Amino acid sequence: MHGNQQLQIDTKNSILLHGLYGISDCNLTPKSSIFTQLQQAIRGGLRIFQYRDKKSNDNEIRSLVQELQDFCSYNDILFILNDRYELAIQMGVSGLHLGKDELERFMDIRDFFSGIIGVSCYNDINMALQYERAGVNYVAFGSIFQSPTKPNANRCNLEVMAYAKQKLTIPICAIGGITRHNARLLRNCDMIAVISSLWKNTQPQTQTNYTHIKRNAKELLESWNKSI
Repeated sequence: MHGNQQLQIDTKNSILLHGLYGISDCNLTPKSSIFTQLQQAIRGGLRIFQYRDKKSNDNEIRSLVQELQDFCSYNDILFILNDRYELAIQMGVSGLHLGKDELERFMDIRDFFSGIIGVSCYNDINMALQYERAGVNYVAFGSIFQSPTKPNANRCNLEVMAYAKQKLTIPICAIGGITRHNARLLRNCDMIAVISSLWKNTQPQTQTNYTHIKRNAKELLESWNKSI
């Protein structure tokens, strides 16, 4: 790849890989309402959306993945598919996120997938450096705080994030237990990935067509933008 082309790709990624990063949940974002919920999140400032489904097989979600990809593209949002690298390659989606079970296959995946790839590095700086050299577009660290979605997840402290910011040149994503109360602590992140704090309604008596999601998104961003 020529230098100018690499520069253009890196510049584009630095723009795409920044901001509020929402991740779907089979219970909190059911298929029946996911588009309405996603639209509210976008109105609140969402910039990246990851579809994560650990229950269905590829054929069961293929049509939905295409619809979500098209919906995100239309709304100028980066769409990322979780884990399913074979489906991501087949469908040519814009992004793919890999967890610990797929990392050993990364080089083969990178050869066949031209979109954005992110990897979960948990609390391991050396792993992040290794995958940066291998061609990953971003890395995610977590769980940063106690997570209601993964209560038993290993923790990654804020010092790791600060060190990662010094050592890495690719964007950094924080995940795990992020809320409007603690997002201000994440100044070293390019992205904050959220599930419960984005989709859950803490004031059910005020719910009207999922407008609480828009409010949640705005409050998360307001807190993060006040990073200390």
